[in-house]
Amino acid sequence: MRFENESNLSREQKAIEKFCSKFKFTFKKLGPNDIDFQVFDSNEELRCFVEVKGRHRMMKDAYPLPVAVRKLHKLQGDVIPRQNPVIIWACDDGIIYGRIEKLNGEIRFGGRKKREGSTNDVELMAYYDKQKDLHHEQY
Repeated sequence: MRFENESNLSREQKAIEKFCSKFKFTFKKLGPNDIDFQVFDSNEELRCFVEVKGRHRMMKDAYPLPVAVRKLHKLQGDVIPRQNPVIIWACDDGIIYGRIEKLNGEIRFGGRKKREGSTNDVELMAYYDKQKDLHHEQY
């Protein structure tokens, strides 16, 4: 069962637009069972793959930043490695982003309160504290 609603999709769209505007990139939304986006430079060359995670907090209160390990695995490429995998946390007042291979985090079992019909609410998670390779951009 999918729990993404219009508000989640709007937050995701705002985050990818902010990220791409910083670098003068464009993006393409990928399918519902894939990661979120492919990102291209002005020559239409693939620059990176991006997963956007909603973080319903202000950037200053967003840490530690959570993401499911299965999402990181998918973002890096399940079978074929993906170019420059980037994760973006879409906060209320801006985005926090970084290339996953440059980040250091802690792995532990966690997630969110179990919801009816969900299979992935409690799972193996990565948590990232503030570090030099996590960048912040306000909306």
